[in-house]
Amino acid sequence: MKQISIQPGTQADLRQTAELLNEIIAAGGTTAITKCMTKESLGAWLMADPDDAVWHVAFSEDGTLLGFQWIGPFGALPPEACEIGTFVKTGKTGLGIGSKLFEATKRAARDMGYEWINAEIRADNTGGLAYYQSRNFETYARKPSVALEDGSTVDKVQKRYDLK
Repeated sequence: MKQISIQPGTQADLRQTAELLNEIIAAGGTTAITKCMTKESLGAWLMADPDDAVWHVAFSEDGTLLGFQWIGPFGALPPEACEIGTFVKTGKTGLGIGSKLFEATKRAARDMGYEWINAEIRADNTGGLAYYQSRNFETYARKPSVALEDGSTVDKVQKRYDLK
């Protein structure tokens, strides 16, 4: 892959982003999201709080969406922390897309005043665990038997990246 461009995500990216995410959901095993999303439902998540959340998209030279990454407040995290979600097109992992997205995400998180980033990864998602480990996220907790929307349960691993 010659050139990967990273830019902030916008309303115009939602259709392609929802399609990419739905492909990942359909493949199964790597995301805790189990129900397909429309561009409207994805937009409600990604763009819910523009003061505290941001997302970036990765495109190839020919304009193909390769992935996206989001950070924002989530669950019981303290205000100095944000959650991260990373999604790369099926069959395109290991090409540097996630690395380029994370560089933009780190800058944005620091600019927004966050002190650390939390990643909550399915324990059976070996690719996701390896990705965050390679970005120097450190494991700090494990959640056993977390119920997903479809009724299945998975263990989750929590990893932390300090921005300071």
